[in-house]
Amino acid sequence: MRILLQRVSRAEVRVADVSIGSIGRGYLLFLGVTHTDTGVEAAWLADKIAGLRLFPDSDARMNCSLADVGGEVLLVSQFTL
Repeated sequence: MRILLQRVSRAEVRVADVSIGSIGRGYLLFLGVTHTDTGVEAAWLADKIAGLRLFPDSDARMNCSLADVGGEVLLVSQFTL
């Protein structure tokens, strides 16, 4: 399992000029999964991502998690990772 995470102020996935997914502030995730990956690994990764503190607090320190800022996640399947 490979993941590329990008913190975004907004993100959108468009196919043929049609929006199929969009978020405001949060994480854009590109996820690559293989046949040997398990649900246990996926759960661990989800918990890890949810707990990352990549958003600034009132002192401009990266000290807030996705839940702390009410952020969203846009997950894009990416077999090339």
